Amino acid sequence: MLSILATAAAFPALRAVSAQTPKKEKTMQYTLTPLDYGRKALEPWIDAETVGYHHDKHQAAYVANLNAALDSEPSFKYDGDVCGLISDLESVPEKIRTAVRNNGGGVWNHEFYWKGLSPKKSEPSAALENAAKKSFGGVDGLKKLMSEASVKQFGSGWAWLIVNPDGSLKIASTPNQDNPLMGAYVGACGCIPILTIDVWEHAYYLKYKNLRAEYAKNIWNLVDWKRVSERYESAVDAKKPLV
Repeated sequence: MLSILATAAAFPALRAVSAQTPKKEKTMQYTLTPLDYGRKALEPWIDAETVGYHHDKHQAAYVANLNAALDSEPSFKYDGDVCGLISDLESVPEKIRTAVRNNGGGVWNHEFYWKGLSPKKSEPSAALENAAKKSFGGVDGLKKLMSEASVKQFGSGWAWLIVNPDGSLKIASTPNQDNPLMGAYVGACGCIPILTIDVWEHAYYLKYKNLRAEYAKNIWNLVDWKRVSERYESAVDAKKPLV
């Protein structure tokens, strides 16, 4: 369920390639997208060991499990990216819908998370900064409220900065591997995400232990504001999400 906490193209989450098998015409096989930076690039805020386990083990498992779920339902023919798949869960056969929701969400959410981080410093665009001022009183207010959303999310989940249809900003959280693109399944409201903070323990526990609040504060040292600004522009002008 999508939890709104404060007011404030297409996602190519994974490239799909076709693999011919003797059992059916086409099986979509998604691949683990490499990181745009090395494992040590996010230090000292996120350590190399965490990046390695998080990307190479946890995210990779979601990719494998998504492929297995799709492969188990030969009657379901889908030839698109993960964004389209999880944005239309009603079209997924009920037999594999929960597996696609959980693992497809895990695939997409993680790529979106990594793409929103960078070791390079950047600043929000004027348009994004103005939107943050209108919705939260400024970028500092945005940071404060999104960090609070991260800490308050019970159990595993995600905090999101999302764009309303009118271009205003909102902060929300989702449990497990749900995200705002999943529509009625999580109570979404036609909003497009432009930033997320992963608050599953595997995202921070090796370094921060039980201090989720420290992780949620320090991650702002890594936010790629250039990318977030591009996502905001896409959400406002094209009405489409951008990874």
